[in-house]
Amino acid sequence: RDNLTYLLAVVLSVGAVAFVYILMRSKMGLALRAIRDSEEAAAGLGISTERTKLLIFVLVAGITAMIGGLIYLNVLRITPNAGFTVQWTAFMLFIVVIGGIGTIDGPIVGTVIFFFIREYLSNWGEWSFIILGLIAIVVMLTMPKGIWGVLNERYGWSIFPVRRQVHWVEDEQPLANYEGTSAANSLT
Repeated sequence: RDNLTYLLAVVLSVGAVAFVYILMRSKMGLALRAIRDSEEAAAGLGISTERTKLLIFVLVAGITAMIGGLIYLNVLRITPNAGFTVQWTAFMLFIVVIGGIGTIDGPIVGTVIFFFIREYLSNWGEWSFIILGLIAIVVMLTMPKGIWGVLNERYGWSIFPVRRQVHWVEDEQPLANYEGTSAANSLT
């Protein structure tokens, strides 16, 4: 059972990351970013904000349900304390805060860092929670974008590049001579 649970966890993790990456590189991902920035402006551009939000809610709820089922398969008991403790919430917040919000890479890096820290602090008992809290506070104050955000800004590292970038076309020929080009810039 443990091997099957581990295999299912790996498949679900890779599948969830692949789903988010593909989603954020699609038109719907662009629509979600537009809705995040300004729902009114996105609606003005013709994006069906209610339909987009409902579709994403249903898709993400399905993935969350699969992961929740796997957690309960691992725990072997169905009680509120088995899956909904304050400790789970604190760990998830810690992972996102130290890794970095707004990227796919940040929570993955935060998870790796969290498990290393938790393993190191496993013999400290309740003091480990205080130390984790202090680490989170220091990271929030010194690196608001998280550890991965700092590395991304400094070195330009990105495992899952989902941002669209503007590349200016500079050539001596007029842009009207290019097939399908109607603007002075193109998004990639």
